[in-house]
Amino acid sequence: MTSPGRQGPPPAGPGAALANEVEGYLLAQAEREQAQYEAQVLCGRLSWLTRGQAEDLTRHYTEQRLGLTCQALQVTADRAKRLRGEYEARYAALRRTLLKRHAVCACLLFVCSVAANVGAGLLTR
Repeated sequence: MTSPGRQGPPPAGPGAALANEVEGYLLAQAEREQAQYEAQVLCGRLSWLTRGQAEDLTRHYTEQRLGLTCQALQVTADRAKRLRGEYEARYAALRRTLLKRHAVCACLLFVCSVAANVGAGLLTR
């Protein structure tokens, strides 16, 4: 699994997709186990529930919790996609601006160099 503080791009290559899939599966299983644990704790506080009712409540709680987790992850993924698009557009605009500035500076440097050469040539005559 990846550490939260990992820097750099995600791994690429033939095994990267499999690694991402395995990581997603393990995270989903951990979330399912956590939801089941929380449901069992809840059922433990409701001592009047029968065994069947407790199992039913555990199943419903786990399904609802996983559904909410999926929704939250989808919202986060959608937001990340929008932000990526915004950042890429801003980066492209900044690159264009920087390129234009460098071109203007190079042209000015060239004009100054030509003017200095012409001036030096006139002075030496």
